[in-house]
Amino acid sequence: MELLSPFDLTSFQWFLMALCGMLIGMSKVGVPGVSMLVVPVLAFLFGGKQSTGVLLPILMMADLFGVGYYRRHAQWSYLVKILPWAFVGVGLALWVGEIVNDEQFKDLIAILVFVCIGLMLWKDRKKGQQVFPDKWWFAASMGLLGGFATMIGNVAGPIFAIYLLAMHLPKNNFIGTSAWFFLIINFFKFPLHILVWKTISWSSLTTNILTLPAIALGAFLGIWLVKNIPEKTYRAFVIIVTAASAFLLLI
Repeated sequence: MELLSPFDLTSFQWFLMALCGMLIGMSKVGVPGVSMLVVPVLAFLFGGKQSTGVLLPILMMADLFGVGYYRRHAQWSYLVKILPWAFVGVGLALWVGEIVNDEQFKDLIAILVFVCIGLMLWKDRKKGQQVFPDKWWFAASMGLLGGFATMIGNVAGPIFAIYLLAMHLPKNNFIGTSAWFFLIINFFKFPLHILVWKTISWSSLTTNILTLPAIALGAFLGIWLVKNIPEKTYRAFVIIVTAASAFLLLI
């Protein structure tokens, strides 16, 4: 579908855009997994391929918040290992996105969401155990899969988290390295969305900019949630709602 301008969005669409902005803001301040819910919601609202262009600038604005706070904690040696493979994964997804129709694109997004939910659950189950190899081929495979997932559906978070777990990074280094990775990848994807997929326009960027207050509000809300809601309860809610949303994309 053609991307709507800010003036063409309905009240309900604006509500969902603001909600998605809040969730993205929350995800950048230590509330893991919540951004997964945004992907199927926007795909349902705008269509599979078009929704990736709607979401990307929101992620880029939120990435600036994350990098601004954790910029000194990145471990660049680990980024150098995975980024080239991630760029290849983005290129592969760019090609796939050109040969599938929108219904197939939404199916791909839904499948990737389910894969990432499975990785989140598996990661939680193996917490504290060394099950991730610190080998070049592991970085290559995670980079390819993460690059593909982030281009197709902006859902590479759990994949990159598994890669960083293999590196045994302290919390701040974990967050800082992740923040830089997604800032670089998302800014790399930006011109591809404009020139190849044509999913970003001046109208859509105006819509994205208007979600900035919601992103900031989400960041403050995320800080409060981290302090006051049990992590297990919160994560269970996010996983259930995200899985249900992804399932709707397959119907």
